[in-house]
Amino acid sequence: MTQYDLPKAYDFKSTEPRIYEMWEKGGYFKPSNDPQRADFDPAKKPFVISIPPPNVTGELHLGHAMFVSMEDLMIRYHRMKGIPALWLPGSDHAGIATQLQVEKDLLRVEEVTREELGREKFIQRAWTWKVKYHSIIGNQIRRLGASCDWERERFTLDDGLSRAVREAFVRLYEKGLIYRGPRLVNWSPGLKTAVSDLEVEYSEEDVTLYYFKYMLKPSEGSEPSEGYIPVATIRPETILGDTAVAVHPEDERYKKYIGRKVIVPRLGREILVIADDYVSREFGTGALKVTPGHDPNDYAIAQRHNLPILSVLDEAARVTASGGPYQGQDRFECRKNLWADMAAAGLVIKTEPYRTTIPRSERGGEIVEPMISTQWFVKIAPLAEAALAAVKDGRIRIVPERFEKIYYNWLDNIKDWCISRQLWWGHRIPVWYCAECGKETCARQDPLKCAHCDSARIEQDPDVLDTWFSSGLWPFSTLGWPDETPDYKYFYPTAIMETGYDILFFWVARMIMMGLEFTGQIPFHTIYLHGLIRDENGQKMSKSKGNVIDPLPVMDDFGTDALRFTLLVGSTPGNDVNMDIKKVEANRNFANKMWNVGRFVIAALTSLADSGQWTVDGGSKTVNGEGAVYGQPSTVWTLADSWIWARLQALIREVERLFQTFQYGEAGRQIYDFFWSEFADWYVEVAKLQMQGAESREQTIVTLARVQDMCLRLLHPFTPFVTEELWGHLRTATRNLAQSAVEGSQLATLAQDWPDALIIAPWPEPREAEGWEEDKIADFTLVQDIVRAIRNARAEKKVSPAKRIPATIAGGAKTDLLKEQSNVIAALAGLDYSLLSILDSLPAKPKNSIALVIGAVEIHLPLAGMVDESVERERLTRELAEVESHVARLEKLLSSDFADKAPAPVVAKEREKLSAFKETAEKLKGQFKR
Repeated sequence: MTQYDLPKAYDFKSTEPRIYEMWEKGGYFKPSNDPQRADFDPAKKPFVISIPPPNVTGELHLGHAMFVSMEDLMIRYHRMKGIPALWLPGSDHAGIATQLQVEKDLLRVEEVTREELGREKFIQRAWTWKVKYHSIIGNQIRRLGASCDWERERFTLDDGLSRAVREAFVRLYEKGLIYRGPRLVNWSPGLKTAVSDLEVEYSEEDVTLYYFKYMLKPSEGSEPSEGYIPVATIRPETILGDTAVAVHPEDERYKKYIGRKVIVPRLGREILVIADDYVSREFGTGALKVTPGHDPNDYAIAQRHNLPILSVLDEAARVTASGGPYQGQDRFECRKNLWADMAAAGLVIKTEPYRTTIPRSERGGEIVEPMISTQWFVKIAPLAEAALAAVKDGRIRIVPERFEKIYYNWLDNIKDWCISRQLWWGHRIPVWYCAECGKETCARQDPLKCAHCDSARIEQDPDVLDTWFSSGLWPFSTLGWPDETPDYKYFYPTAIMETGYDILFFWVARMIMMGLEFTGQIPFHTIYLHGLIRDENGQKMSKSKGNVIDPLPVMDDFGTDALRFTLLVGSTPGNDVNMDIKKVEANRNFANKMWNVGRFVIAALTSLADSGQWTVDGGSKTVNGEGAVYGQPSTVWTLADSWIWARLQALIREVERLFQTFQYGEAGRQIYDFFWSEFADWYVEVAKLQMQGAESREQTIVTLARVQDMCLRLLHPFTPFVTEELWGHLRTATRNLAQSAVEGSQLATLAQDWPDALIIAPWPEPREAEGWEEDKIADFTLVQDIVRAIRNARAEKKVSPAKRIPATIAGGAKTDLLKEQSNVIAALAGLDYSLLSILDSLPAKPKNSIALVIGAVEIHLPLAGMVDESVERERLTRELAEVESHVARLEKLLSSDFADKAPAPVVAKEREKLSAFKETAEKLKGQFKR
């Protein structure tokens, strides 16, 4: 066989783009059972994920890296399980976010506003922006290794999805679930649009609380200076829109004023003093100014008391004509001027610092103003009721389960959804107003005339729909709905919706409502919520704090696999992830470790081919290509072979359990620990010894190849690039070797059923334990404990790693095992094999030696001149104290109710532990007597 060498170092920079191109050109991202193909089998159930569509704003952040890594893991796992897997990609037009970016770009480059440019030209600019950044974001997602079916990629403003959006709007309109009217909404003055409750962020901030006098209107025949009601507010400018002062009906301070009138400062308007249970007697002065046009709680009070509603701020948050002398002033300018005028009029009581929550626009960051505005709304209660039932009856599962209560609470208290936005970029509302009859026409196709009077004088509503309206249709609109396309019929409902917990309400709940309303089916059966990415100190990442991590440079420095593995293994459902670059660097080292082990295994395969020796007939004899017998008959598996295989099978069973319960991070951690700490650190080292013997050589190399193959399959969803590259080399080397192997040898058939790429290789299937594993694992664990103990002793005594030292071991019942493993113990512990004695027992402690006790096994290392008897006694005393504490703990446990209530196998295991600790204690006590 020609020498097959891997490069000494793994070059992720050249490997990743080459591997991704191979996957994409090979069609591996397409579902194995595709309704667009002639061999389609509708009976096979698919696994489908609709990607949370990233905004076409062009910036990849760690949130993208997290969801792409997690969803790609899910898709690759199911693909390897042989399930037709579709990961449908796409992007969102992101109305507010994209329009903001385009407006900023226009001002920066051309110094023009969107109003100066005009709607038509602005939309053209937005499409140009989309084309550019859609390409960027797509390439960035590819960079993360996303195995999406890019031929099915969708965009929320493409023709198909736009048709779906209009169909959904018209259906809700015809059903009476969409209406238009004046309501209190969240208004963003900078963006000049309504924003959703969910697009408002509340932050704790220091503000000023202003105390002032609401002068009472004099009673009939009384003096003008009769008195006042003290009131406090953090927004003095809204005094101009007050239509009442409210007090608690049982507040003794103000009962006598209920029904009286007070005078609005500077405007002279008379407003009523009313009683309402909502008023807190403890806050401020206990009297509440009511501004229903600019506060949601005041709005509710106004509804109960039939109060007038005034708007004193316009769309730019400037004072309207209702504000009298302050008309045209900015809200904060008005606050300053009004307060100064009130002070001059003797109406000011005091000001004091106050801390409260301030509503800010998620996009613009400015303070949001509650305002009365004519908007389009969805009557959400009927849709919410169905969405609640879908989770409560178990048709949809939320992972982690604790988010169910939050989901229920939000839907139980949901308000009608304001779906109109005063933007230009988005799905324009499909309603036309008639200049003749004044009625409106809602249509699936653009009408040429009014549906009521046939007038051609109709004009379309200028507003666009909330981005979340189109996103709510995503799981089915992307598959062709409202048409019964082959994709829609086969791939819908989808399987899992994986996203961050922060958009459970923004998006996930709305997808459930829309899916049930328009398709009659749940859009997915499971919601998997990952946490937010925080910095290494647990702080939320923000540009202002300077702690944002750009994933692109991280991948440039350490590779995509290292970043993915860090995010995935550090995550648990619903919990935030602290991101530390040092962890990424450590996982780059893990990729290098995989590479080095792969080089060793492939070198071993090559060396076997060069030797020309093979085992056949189940390993009963060793032959060459001509059939001549060499040496002794091949032995059965060694202890190390059995141990690593048993541990691998246990790992496969545990990983499958963890995957089924969505504990992907823990699964990755266990695979990592097995590969590095057991396979690489232990078995590979033992294999180097076993390969020196003709009788164990092939079996060792076969085991190396098999374990390496299984590890790469298990790691592939986490680290797809390095595993694909290594597995490809392993497959080639193994198949090359098989061509020269004797018929009937294990390696002749090892890789014959391996596919062309790891991405479609079968996932390791769990096997039931066969009964022999526990003893083999226990025996090899004893060998490991002995080696570790000797290594630790050497390190404490600063013995050179190159120095081979003698040892005497009293093995007791394990003597035969230790004699069988003596070469392994000597090699791994740095012992001089010719000076290693393994006995049943020792009549006396060897002089000038350090004693180690591992269960019933005693180890004596005659480290002449390096042992301080007093220090050695202190060490033995510490060890004995620790062992005796375990004995006391277990004796107490086993004398309690635990022994009667716990399952018998559990109790038996604790008794075994107690017996072992007692035996160790006796051995340690014996060391003091020698």
